[in-house]
Order: sequence, then C-alpha cells, then structure tokens
Amino acid sequence: MYPSSPKQVIDAAGTAAFLVSNLTNIRYLTDVDMSAGFLLITPRRITLFADSRYSEEAAKNVRKGIAVQPCKQLQNSLAKVQSCGCESDVVTLAQLGRWKRKFKNTKFVQKEGIIEEFRRTKEPAELRKFRRAQSMTQQVLRKVPRELKEGISEKQLARKLRDFAEKLGADSLSFDPIVAFGTHTSRPHHHPTDRKLQKGHLVQIDMGARYKGYCADQSAVFFTGPKTSKQERAYRAVTEAKSAATALVRDGVSTHDLDSAARAVLREYGYEKSFMHSLGHGVGLDIHEGVTLSVRAPELFLRKGEIVTIEPGVYFEGQFGIRLEDELIVQ
Repeated sequence: MYPSSPKQVIDAAGTAAFLVSNLTNIRYLTDVDMSAGFLLITPRRITLFADSRYSEEAAKNVRKGIAVQPCKQLQNSLAKVQSCGCESDVVTLAQLGRWKRKFKNTKFVQKEGIIEEFRRTKEPAELRKFRRAQSMTQQVLRKVPRELKEGISEKQLARKLRDFAEKLGADSLSFDPIVAFGTHTSRPHHHPTDRKLQKGHLVQIDMGARYKGYCADQSAVFFTGPKTSKQERAYRAVTEAKSAATALVRDGVSTHDLDSAARAVLREYGYEKSFMHSLGHGVGLDIHEGVTLSVRAPELFLRKGEIVTIEPGVYFEGQFGIRLEDELIVQ
C-alpha cells in the first residue's frame, strides 16, 4: 500500500533519509517513468531529482506533494543528511564508493526491500491497470488456436502474440514470451526457436501483457492432436494441483501452505519430482515482485490486495511438459 507519509518510509528504513535508485520504485512512488534519476525521502519531504530529459514530464505527472528538482541539486541535499538508507540490490559497489568519497559526513546504510514491501498491497487504481493487462492477455490467448497451423514457427507465433497485445492497447509484453512446440515444452523457460509446428505437437505458451506499467502473467497449453494417455494424466494432475492451491488463496495464508497443497496433489500422481519450480510469485510493476510461493523460500503470508500467480507444472525431459498459470488478487 502506498505510504501515507514520508515518515512511514523513514521509519521502515530506520535512517534519517532514504535514497531510492530503483527506477521501478521511483515510478511507483512518483508516477513518473524515467530511465535515470533519484528520489530522496526525508521525514517531511519527498524530492524527485530528474535530469533535463525528464524535467517537463516530471513537473506535469509527478504525484501531488512531491517536489521536483534538477539532478545536480541532489548533492546539496545529501550533504545535509547524516545517515541515509540506500537500496542494496540496486546500488553497485562502485556507486557506493563514489558516494562515500563525495559525501564524507553522510553514512550510507544498505537496506533491502523497503519500498517493495509497500508495493505488495495494490491500491484500487493499480488493480484496475492490472485487470486491464490481465484481460488483454486472456484475449491474446483466445486467439492462439486459430494460429496453430502446420508450418508456423515458435518465433513467428511469439511475434504474433506481441502484435496482438499491442493492437489491444498494451504497452508491450511483460517479458519475452515462452512459445514451445512438442518436446521443447519439457523446458520450463524455453526460448522460441525456428522449430515449425507439426500436427500432434503439444504447444505451451507463457506470456503476459503490460498495461500502464502493470504486468500480467499466464500460461496455457494447446493440443493439436489427440492427447496421449500420459499427457491426459499429466494435464489432469496439473489442473487439480492448480485448483487445490487456488482454493486456499486468501489474506493471511502461508506461502508454504500454498506450495505444499499443489505438491500434495502431484505427489498422489507420482509427479512431485517432475515439478521443478516454485508454485508462483507476486506480480505488479515487475513481473516478479513480492512473495515467492515455495517451501524453499522464506515463509510469508499473503496480504489483501496482493497479486500472485498460481502456476504448477510437470516436465518430462525429452518428452513434454505442461504448466497452467493464472493470476489471483488476494481477497
């Protein structure tokens, strides 16, 4: 949830000021999308430091209550700060070294996940943008069956997905789509190739539209011929695993419990070892943000307004794989 005041961020960081370098976090806090800049947060003030390329856009679109200054003014502001939190997963050692040499009276304290924690719970306006991205993705996937003609390649279909999404009004795709034919479906993160579709190929697609910065993420399988008995059984197992986990999604539920519910179903089918990735993840301005639904990740508890994916899958090397994925808004 968007911080109610600058002090809320400062309290979370535990420092006198907090310097935001992550451009996605800057967009979240300011509504300004740019490729370079900083945001300095002090107990009573938030200041966006933008270079001349973005000064006009920043002045026009910045969230109410946030001051905008040229980047060169950051030096004067930081010189007055005794202790400043910074984002350890974004700031390089070289950048940190330059700051320490330049601002000898300022102690820089590396912090992780400060703004990301606020981003987990989406505001109504954020959810509206996500739902639009989600709807666009569903519309694109509904177009896929008519495109599954012998001779089309994985790369060609991937380009069509991008074109379809942009024609619907998407900014872009949330990530490079996964399009896999036949035995390529056994690779969870397959990159499209020149392989051409043949009748009988199983088709796996993983894609999402991005709308006004917000990402969707869905996976679907398509059959171009009769299912084999093993494909039928695997599809049923994954469908049941997805349903079992989906039924548990609510405010306060454990990420470990969700992952375990899906794995319990696959274990009954003898497929637990064929499920080689997490059950899902948080989604928002980044395609992966917030929680990871996995017993191998730290246990967290879902929050109302959070968006998560549920995406169980099973993979049989050299044969085929099946993954089914949808996004859910936690209620």
